[in-house]
Amino acid sequence: MRRAWTSPVLLLIAGAGAAAGLFRQGRPGTGAVLVLVFVLLAVMTSPLLFPRPIGALEARRRSAADGRPVVFWRPGCAYCMRLRIRLGRKARRLYWVDIWRDEAGAELVRGINDGNETVPTLLVADRPYTNPDPAWVREQVSSPR
Repeated sequence: MRRAWTSPVLLLIAGAGAAAGLFRQGRPGTGAVLVLVFVLLAVMTSPLLFPRPIGALEARRRSAADGRPVVFWRPGCAYCMRLRIRLGRKARRLYWVDIWRDEAGAELVRGINDGNETVPTLLVADRPYTNPDPAWVREQVSSPR
């Protein structure tokens, strides 16, 4: 859990430090913009941007029942953020498994990706896809099952 928040907290600290220097130089407008940019980056790299994760076993069980894809991800992953942002509201229709919180999910991803924790990895109809194109994932979520 701590590992998921390391990057966002470091971004907030760095942004606060850089903005403090600008405020001391008498440039409050630039400092405020810098703080806003760092807060936005911190939110984007945090678990807050993603739907609530569930365990790998529960996600696979639910996916088998309703056909929705399962996404294995981890906080701070640029490709996971790209996928999440490009999916928009449709991201709620997928089951998200944080591999840093769920050892079974991490183990499954390592088994699929030759021992590497490469994310995002999707399971669609129990077939794995590593770092798929977000447009293709949108199609999978939109297509009736």
